[in-house]
Amino acid sequence: MVCIAAFIILAIIGVFVAFISIFKPKIGKAYLKAMKKAWGCLWKKVRLQKCETGFKDDVKNTLLSRVMLKHPKWVKPLSAIIEIISVVIVIVAVWALLTAIKSLLALWALGSCNVTKPSACSLGAEVCSIDESEPKNFWESTGRWFTEWGEIFEAIPDKFKSYDAANYDFNYITLPGTNSGKAVAVDIFDPGCSVCMISYRNQKDAGFFEKYDTRLVPFAIQDTDNKYKFANSEIIVKYMFAAEQFRSGLAAQIIDKIFTGKNSEGVSYQNKFNDDYSREEAIAKLESWLKDFGVDEDGVAEIRTIAGYPEITDKMTQNRKIIENELRVKGIPTMIFDGKRHTGLWKSNE
Repeated sequence: MVCIAAFIILAIIGVFVAFISIFKPKIGKAYLKAMKKAWGCLWKKVRLQKCETGFKDDVKNTLLSRVMLKHPKWVKPLSAIIEIISVVIVIVAVWALLTAIKSLLALWALGSCNVTKPSACSLGAEVCSIDESEPKNFWESTGRWFTEWGEIFEAIPDKFKSYDAANYDFNYITLPGTNSGKAVAVDIFDPGCSVCMISYRNQKDAGFFEKYDTRLVPFAIQDTDNKYKFANSEIIVKYMFAAEQFRSGLAAQIIDKIFTGKNSEGVSYQNKFNDDYSREEAIAKLESWLKDFGVDEDGVAEIRTIAGYPEITDKMTQNRKIIENELRVKGIPTMIFDGKRHTGLWKSNE
């Protein structure tokens, strides 16, 4: 293990040695000589052959040369410690390499280098991530690490898959004036997600909703503890489904108000729902909008009743199963159109 650990350490410091060797060529030559020996030893290990003991002894002798002269009795225990440290270095290096490979595969297959907590990955698309709860102990963390590999390999075939938006049995809301003769597009969003808001505005400004028969799928992000990511997303989604059941196109007016509207102080309604409104205040605001959209008192009462039906919760549960289990979505907004799946902020040039 000593020679393998030495190779790892030499590989890590190679960049610094290359810079120093510009001014001190002797250091560069000595480094190359040691690196060749380390590589030769590593290559023999890979081929399941025995390493030359000479290189291993050279490393130990270099590290212990002063100790041999002053404290000969320390040589044996220190030699054992070097062996242990070498094993640790090799294990850490292998773990780091596997983690790097896993992160790159996850980024390619799932759009995030962190499978269970996409928000922790700065390399993925700009999304509101669907995170899982943190492991409670070492064993859960270990199990999670292997589970993530499974999710990655399951998702790899999806990269080569053609998506048909019409094939997914989503519960969705319709846009006023939707032309069913156009190509179908699915747009999954959370009313509390700021990226979804910007993406919606971009789509609206670019004429995306006129080009496609767009099915808006409201989805309140939950973690594995069933806690909602944004405070009032659940009640907004329930009222949207209830409003859609009451009158087609009414729910689309609600989300348009949340994503594009501002109050008298110039504050985005999305921010108000996320940060300021209690559940009761959120309901009151939604019902006041329904009245603004032409719904009378009896209609508002009916929508309020429908929002409490188990069927509405079932619709949300069905959407969640499709999004998380079938599509394996790790962040939203997520759109399906033209046979492809797009996750992250939609830009007008796409």
